[in-house]
Amino acid sequence: MRILLVEDEKRMAQALCEILRLEKYEVDACFNGLDALDAIKSDIYDIIILDVMLPGVSGYEIARRVRSQGNNTPILMLTAKSELDDKVTGLDSGADDYLTKPFMVKELLARLRALGRRTLGTTDSVLSFGDIVLDTSNLMLSCIANAQSVRLSEKEYKILEYLISNSSQILTREQLAVKIWGFESDAEYNNVEVYMSFTRKKLAFIEAKTKIKAVRGVGYELRYENV
Repeated sequence: MRILLVEDEKRMAQALCEILRLEKYEVDACFNGLDALDAIKSDIYDIIILDVMLPGVSGYEIARRVRSQGNNTPILMLTAKSELDDKVTGLDSGADDYLTKPFMVKELLARLRALGRRTLGTTDSVLSFGDIVLDTSNLMLSCIANAQSVRLSEKEYKILEYLISNSSQILTREQLAVKIWGFESDAEYNNVEVYMSFTRKKLAFIEAKTKIKAVRGVGYELRYENV
């Protein structure tokens, strides 16, 4: 799961990034409102943690713009503004949750888990498509038809999670590279090809009829070939 952290206090942003990465989240950080809006346009984030008082564009305005564009990515506002009217303004702007500073890390993580379940549209720990089931708690991939299963590597899991969560669209190599490796990574597009090959082999190993198909000149999509 990839998180965008928008926080202008760089020390706090660095500390939060370290905490979240220890919890196995992928995190990118922005330090002003304009950079945040550009990052959000990439549509690769599962959750946005958004400060209110930001240089350039306020958190309230960012939330309003995001929602006006039809983007439903869960937003957690994280701010020192604790008055009731501030909370109401944040929620009315489009935030899904509101946490005031100072806060307990356990509470932040619990709220992120709740928003993450909402992102997946389920409280279960599995994702499914066609004849495959992906267990998000232990990275196991299974085939419904024959009960065969195999453990995925972290990158293989992230590829399938992203494809299943966006099964109605074709994902480009650029989208996959940024989603799996991040904006600041030096990973090249051939990394996508390599790990896509590994993931296809795992699907073949469990004899699934769900396949990862390359769409020439566009990207990749999941298809269930029940023939």
